[in-house]
Amino acid sequence: MRIGIISDIHGNIEALSALPERFDFLWVLGDLVNYGPNPREVVDYIQSNATVVIRGNHDHAIGFDEDPRCSAPFREMAKAMQEYTSAVLSNEQKQFLRDLPLTSHRKFEAVKVSSCHAIPSDPLFGYRPPESDRWAEEIKTIPGDVLLVGHTHLPFQREFGSKRVVNPGSLGQPKTGRPAACYAIWDTSLSESAISLRTFDYPFEQTIRKIEALSLSTEIKSSLASVLRHGGLIERST
Repeated sequence: MRIGIISDIHGNIEALSALPERFDFLWVLGDLVNYGPNPREVVDYIQSNATVVIRGNHDHAIGFDEDPRCSAPFREMAKAMQEYTSAVLSNEQKQFLRDLPLTSHRKFEAVKVSSCHAIPSDPLFGYRPPESDRWAEEIKTIPGDVLLVGHTHLPFQREFGSKRVVNPGSLGQPKTGRPAACYAIWDTSLSESAISLRTFDYPFEQTIRKIEALSLSTEIKSSLASVLRHGGLIERST
C-alpha cells in the first residue's frame, strides 16, 4: 500500500498536477490555498482525489476571513493573495475549507497516525522548526506512533523513542533553497514505517507567469516569483 503525503500546496496547480508517482491514498496536511494563482483548481483536485485533508492556517483564513498570522516577510504577500483567493473561490469551496478538521487520528496497517497542519498544541498557527527540541514535548501528546505535520515548508523526519514526526515539506511553495516540490511516500510494501521524503521538478515558471498576469503590485509579484524560483525569499542588501 502506498500513501502520498503532501502539504502546503498554496494554490499551485502545476506542482500538484506534476506529482510523479501513483498512490493508493493521498493525504493532505493543509494549506491548499493562498499565495498561488489557482486555488479553485487545487480545491477541486483535492476534493476529488484526497482521502485525508487537514485544515491549515491559510485554509482557515480564507474560509473564515481571518488573519493567517504569517511571518513578517510573507505578511504582505499573504494579504494581497488572500483578497484574490477569496474572490475566485466559490461559496461551496470556502465551506469545504471551513469544514476541514484541525486534526486526524487513524490507524493505518498496524501504525497509529496523528496528523495536523502545525503542531498538536496549536494545530493552525504553532511553529516548530525541524531542529527544535520542543518536538519531543509535542509528540508526547499524540495517541499514535507517527505524527504528520506541515506548515514550516521544510521536510524532515525525527524519532523520539518509539515515536516519529514527519514533515513532507511544501509541494507548492518550498523553502528549501531550491524550487523542487517536496512530498513524502509511505510504502507499506517495504515496511510498516517506510516513509521517504522526496522532491521533483515541476514547471514553476508557468506558475510565475500566471502570478505576473494578476492585478497585484510589482513588489508582491516579484516576491512571490522569488520564493518559487529560489525556494525562499532572497534577502536584499540595503
